[in-house]
Amino acid sequence: MGRKYGYARVSSTEQHLDRQIVALSEYGIEDRHIITDKMSGKDFSRPGYQTLKCQLLRAGDVLVIKELDRLGRNYEAIKSEWNDLRQSGVDIVVLDMPILSTAEKSDLEKSLIANIVFELLTYQSEKERIKTLSRQAEDIAAARIKGVKFGRPQVKVPDGFESEVRKWQAGEQTATETMEILGLKRTSFYKLVKEVQYV
Repeated sequence: MGRKYGYARVSSTEQHLDRQIVALSEYGIEDRHIITDKMSGKDFSRPGYQTLKCQLLRAGDVLVIKELDRLGRNYEAIKSEWNDLRQSGVDIVVLDMPILSTAEKSDLEKSLIANIVFELLTYQSEKERIKTLSRQAEDIAAARIKGVKFGRPQVKVPDGFESEVRKWQAGEQTATETMEILGLKRTSFYKLVKEVQYV
């Protein structure tokens, strides 16, 4: 029988791990076997997790997490990680979703669970994407109602623009001098020269 290791993660140093650690302890994991990270779950390059995976976990061990998203936030990466752990002979227990736990299951059951996990992650990923797009659309609509304009701000044509540009085109002053007189930066100056029809 292998060892049981717990893994707990929060996204930032301001957040607390207590709730996860209590759940892992209640499951029977010793404090010294609970590994933690206070980092984003966007990838798996976290010191605690890497120590756990590369130095501690062995075939026959069990990795216990409170929730699936404590393992990570990138669903494609979780799929890959789940496969790696399975191929290494490590079982996984998800406390908040026992159906996903592979401990004490047959190889056939573990394969079925892996398929459930992958389908679930694909579904969650798509659901998250739709939710994000919906929120963005709602935020943009609300901002437009408030009069917020999107895109780059339009450069206002300064007073005296036409006459100063004509002087520059006639060779009476340099482009730099013209920009200084008009109070325009190089990019804005040439953009307006190109856009303003009467020049």
